[in-house]
Amino acid sequence: MGVEGACGLCPRGCKARGKEGMGFCGASDDRMEVAAVCLHRGEEPPISGTRGIVNVFFAHCNLQCIYCQNGDISGRHVAEADIHFRTVGEVVDRICELLPQSSGMLGMVTAAHYADRVPAIVEEVHKRGFEPTVVYNSSGYERVETLRQLEGWVDVYLPDLKYADAELAGRYSNATDYPEVAKAAIAEMRRQVGGGLKVADGVAYRGMVVRHLVLPAAVDNSIHCLEWLSEEFPLGLHLSLMAQYYPPKPNLPDALGRTITREEYEQVVAKAVELGLTDGWIQELESQSHYRPDFSKDNPFES
Repeated sequence: MGVEGACGLCPRGCKARGKEGMGFCGASDDRMEVAAVCLHRGEEPPISGTRGIVNVFFAHCNLQCIYCQNGDISGRHVAEADIHFRTVGEVVDRICELLPQSSGMLGMVTAAHYADRVPAIVEEVHKRGFEPTVVYNSSGYERVETLRQLEGWVDVYLPDLKYADAELAGRYSNATDYPEVAKAAIAEMRRQVGGGLKVADGVAYRGMVVRHLVLPAAVDNSIHCLEWLSEEFPLGLHLSLMAQYYPPKPNLPDALGRTITREEYEQVVAKAVELGLTDGWIQELESQSHYRPDFSKDNPFES
């Protein structure tokens, strides 16, 4: 089983993947391109567990944020040397090597443009005798119709809500429609798995966590994101508030050439508390110097 169609999977609607040439995301043909399959212990505690989640890092991305911290593998043009897996079989072989070492979690990271491969990967993992909790780690820029085809294959959704400000979304991610698209996507994810996070023995098995990365000089955007979440989830949700932004390359515009300040972050944290968004995790400001993945390594997160 799988999502029908090899293009038109994401909100860009460029319909360029496959024989039509390179899509906005950078995927250029019917080959899947995966940069890494590795154990990752740096996700939220119930996502990583004590032993780590097996994360599949798909190459390219349909959002193309100019400040992306995984830019080496998310860009439209990814070096051949950074592509390590190209078939479902290769990916599943590596997943099954690592699952016995993990907390029983399997993550699909930035998979919107390869969403048609997710059911096939999960189904093959099941055939090999493993039943991991499947986590769909998303930028939030997802097509609702595509998400519906993932129902039953995903146990936990882990979407970003990056922008409530359309102008900012256009300037930084060339997606002025991001706020409306992401809000609809998050609503669909909630319909599938619920708005809360169900945890047993310290590990999530169903539900969702919404992430928000605070950007420099964008406190108002963050506050508006939090306000929408508090309205949309009146019974509460698990929020992961992130401070890890750092400039991944030189000459970024506006304030993106610096990290966020303590004052900026404290304003956003205070608003989250005021709105009652207190279930979840607040990242330490010092994380700015800790999150520096190196995708030239087998495990990009090991020093």
